[in-house]
Amino acid sequence: MRNFVLAAVSSLALAACGLNGQDNETQNDTAASSDASGDLGYETYSGDNLADTMASNDSSASDDNAVPDSEERPIMQAQVVLDRQGFGPGVIDGKMGMSTENALLGFQEANDLETTGELDDPTKQALAQWERIPATRVVTVPRGWADKEYSDIPEDTAAQARMERLGYKSLDEKLAERFHTTVEVLRSLNPGGRPAGMNGAGASAAASPSPSPSATATGGPQGRAAAAQQSVFRAGQQIRVPNIGGDRIAPGSVDNREWQQTLVSLGVGTEQPEVDRIVVSKAGKTLKAYRGEKLVALFTVSSGSSDYPLPLGEWDIVGEAYNPPYEYDPKVLRGGNGETYTLPPGPNGPVGVVWIDLSKEHYGIHGTAEPETIGRAQSHGCVRLTNWDAARLAGMVSQSTKVIFEA
Repeated sequence: MRNFVLAAVSSLALAACGLNGQDNETQNDTAASSDASGDLGYETYSGDNLADTMASNDSSASDDNAVPDSEERPIMQAQVVLDRQGFGPGVIDGKMGMSTENALLGFQEANDLETTGELDDPTKQALAQWERIPATRVVTVPRGWADKEYSDIPEDTAAQARMERLGYKSLDEKLAERFHTTVEVLRSLNPGGRPAGMNGAGASAAASPSPSPSATATGGPQGRAAAAQQSVFRAGQQIRVPNIGGDRIAPGSVDNREWQQTLVSLGVGTEQPEVDRIVVSKAGKTLKAYRGEKLVALFTVSSGSSDYPLPLGEWDIVGEAYNPPYEYDPKVLRGGNGETYTLPPGPNGPVGVVWIDLSKEHYGIHGTAEPETIGRAQSHGCVRLTNWDAARLAGMVSQSTKVIFEA
């Protein structure tokens, strides 16, 4: 990952990007580390990989990973591999859809295959070199996650502005972001609160099918008036998750401690390819990243609307802001009179974990709080990705990266 922050953006007056494109940033994950990595705010996987304790490790079979899945999941397995190779399928859900088709198109282009967007025989053969990577694995939710504060987010903008952070609403939601999926998919992979394939005799004692509160409600000056959402999962519990990889955090690779924690909680590693050109296609709803003439990454995006069209042309990257707050001006975004609010950062904040600032004023590339809407819901002119893809892209680009918006 490139270790740079070009612009220390403390607030963002984004005329084109509104609350319809809300995005996620991440709080710190697990209990404080006691090893040589120092106090990072979470338990690290190892001294060589500062990801959290749920990091992927394909070279060894842990006791957790020894639990076989109850069924084969060929589409999810393909999604997992595509995601690891930089061709983002969006939400990993085991279903064919637009984002998975786009990921297949990107993989096919990069590997000189016929671009069908289908999981056809030539594509299966090309993906076969990663067939040993299972679609899912079993992890243990870090104990430190029980200490995190989860609370509902009010719809009222003024109430949001009084919060310290637009954080995760539940442990379930946080887990879904960590494994590039949705709460519904996680629950389907863990029927009755147990990993699929784990019988009653082998179930973790911590596993329970009964929903439980993630945290208590908080109130006071921050304006958190609503109770936290109920979670099915608990810290210390074994659960089955999509087997995402590419989550290695190399020691010393990130100077910004909070950004490192964000990468960890999104399952995004620091080893990203450097790219010199990205091309956003409005018609294709894709962002392609190139090194020279080689396509090295593709993500599905939402871009523009009839009121705020994607500004076609070539632009420069002038800055990155990690975990930024957001300056919300309803006079600009919604055409009416109203108060201007500074919204705090957080997973459910308007621009999510990162804002990649462009030379076109008020336009940028950022994440979203609703990853399942990418490619479907329009943005307010900016380019929206899932949080994990936006964080990954931030590690690929620099000031020398050209940005091309095309119809």
